Amino acid sequence: MKLVAILLGALIILIQYPLWIGKGGWLRASEVDRQLSVQKDKNGELERRNATLAAEVKDLKTGTEAIEERARFELGMVRPDEVFYQYVEKNPATTLAKSR
Repeated sequence: MKLVAILLGALIILIQYPLWIGKGGWLRASEVDRQLSVQKDKNGELERRNATLAAEVKDLKTGTEAIEERARFELGMVRPDEVFYQYVEKNPATTLAKSR
């Protein structure tokens, strides 16, 4: 009778091994689930970035305001009927050092 109990216990352990540690076991499933959630977070971030870029492309294709804005801020361009004034702010530390 003890031999049957030992045999059944060993059989149960052998059956449980693939469930917990094997290729498709619980440990592997939890690791794959964790990787899946990380990848979903990355995908969501990339989708938001793509939506922003798509909106910018659409704005550049259809409207002139975005092109004008980029020309003004990135290239320093002005319209022909405008006058450009540039104010240079003096560094307070430099003026104090020069006055002494």
